[in-house]
Amino acid sequence: MGRASLLLIVFLVLGSSFATYNVVTMIRHYGSSEGVAVDDGALFFDPITEMPDHVKNRKTSKAPFHVALTATDAPYNKWQCRVMYYWYKQQKKLPGSEMGGFTRILHSGNPDNLMNEIPTVVVDPLPAGLDRGYIVLNRPWAFVQWLEKTKIEEEYVLMAEPDHIFLRPLPNLAFGGHPAAFPFFYIRPDQNEKTIRKFYPEELGPVTNVDPIGNSPVIIRKDLIAKIAPTWMNISLKMKEDPETDKAFGWVLEMYAYAVASAVHGVRHILRKDFMLQPPWDLETNKKYILHYTYGCDYNMKGELTYGKIGEWRFDKRSHLRGPPPKNLPLPPPGVPESVVCLELAY
Repeated sequence: MGRASLLLIVFLVLGSSFATYNVVTMIRHYGSSEGVAVDDGALFFDPITEMPDHVKNRKTSKAPFHVALTATDAPYNKWQCRVMYYWYKQQKKLPGSEMGGFTRILHSGNPDNLMNEIPTVVVDPLPAGLDRGYIVLNRPWAFVQWLEKTKIEEEYVLMAEPDHIFLRPLPNLAFGGHPAAFPFFYIRPDQNEKTIRKFYPEELGPVTNVDPIGNSPVIIRKDLIAKIAPTWMNISLKMKEDPETDKAFGWVLEMYAYAVASAVHGVRHILRKDFMLQPPWDLETNKKYILHYTYGCDYNMKGELTYGKIGEWRFDKRSHLRGPPPKNLPLPPPGVPESVVCLELAY
């Protein structure tokens, strides 16, 4: 019995020492990260996948963010911007909102007829031919120019897009040096390591440091985006110039470029699935902040999705390239998901 007790004590001491060593090691390793919080003697890790409630509640004062979206002067872009700005104004004034000022970053190079309706800063497009017909490449260049020529009061920026509708007051989901972003299921750095390594070499770290995100929606501290934006622009152009990368990433190339540029600067994002929903695949708007109507919504009159085939009832932003959809659009048939009904009502 005496020997058993002695062995038990030895194991307890060794176990306690090992646990203490692990904690100290992790503190040393992560101590410089703002995403690691020490509160009431407890150490909280991994703010990347989610923001724990006890960490969120540490914030006692508001941290307003500036809403910034890039746009062109095309009629297709204009009507989306008007809808987006309308819902921004509706949600900004409600309790729980930390939405600050608003800027449409117009990268067509010239003022348009919405200058007096929507706060706008005009910036230059890329030199002719440099975007290779991929107009989205103008987005990082637009942010570089805007950040250089504009002073905003807010410490944070929300990078948004014209086809975003604010469903409810949006709080600041970022936390210190960790921006908040929406994880896209089709952005998979881990499945494209060979391509990613062309722009994020092994000496910078594992490919898992590249978050599965795009640049929008992202809430980020303005000093961080000021550092990332030039790298994001350069990587976007290099990716587009590389035939293999261009083929591999296609229409999401610029999104990958932002994710890689962030990793190059050692910036990791808090991944918030509640940041946004995308009908028709996401069915409910409950507790979601932004509705992104990038996909076409096609249904038969039984309320059944006919994706890939024009439905008897449909809403697709691409059907309205020359101007806004007509007013008083017919409501979807019974059985269509709540998210699609909400999209229709929001317009």
